[in-house]
Amino acid sequence: MTKRKLERFAENATFPHLFQPTFEELQQGFDRKGRWHEFFGNDNPLILELGCGKGEYTVTLAGQHPENNYTGIDIKGARIWRGAKTSYECNYANVAFLRMRIDMILKAFDPREISGIWITFPDPQPAKARKRLTSPMFLERYRQLLKPGSIIHLKTDNTAFFEYTLETIASEGHRLLMHTFDLYNSNLNEDVMLAQTHYEKIFLSQGIPIKYLRFQLK
Repeated sequence: MTKRKLERFAENATFPHLFQPTFEELQQGFDRKGRWHEFFGNDNPLILELGCGKGEYTVTLAGQHPENNYTGIDIKGARIWRGAKTSYECNYANVAFLRMRIDMILKAFDPREISGIWITFPDPQPAKARKRLTSPMFLERYRQLLKPGSIIHLKTDNTAFFEYTLETIASEGHRLLMHTFDLYNSNLNEDVMLAQTHYEKIFLSQGIPIKYLRFQLK
């Protein structure tokens, strides 16, 4: 492990808004589950960014929408460090980060505790459809956590993953609100345009169109 990663891991442990529960703690009962409003000090809507990486959307949306609370989730400590550090330096009180595997999300939140989800440039898992963050298995987990009518957003560069998600939404009977295969040549001008992830900038520099959709679960 590099010295830089070790330094970031050490700094992660000092951030009061970065939670790093162990597998055992999640299994036995994570103390924030059902009590995120206590950490934020309010009952504002809680929005998740899954696979947040460096937390670009978590931090940007929190700055733009102080009326909401945002939590970025990722297993990579060296990446999540960037978002935790930036939000700490900006003194954002409506941001948290959670270092954990996304497949254990039901261990970290209570039913109906979440008001929205952003999925930004996830691993497309070309050989393992069940592990895709928009697979029926994951959507069922989100359904348990989300308040009725909540919106799920997806941004990706991967056409096959995007088409898989569209097919899953249709076959499962969910409500597709809108979609575009080329976000930056569309007429959208809203939150989805506020931030660009590290990987998104790379894809755009390579001329790869960015796909975006949003939907509600049935």
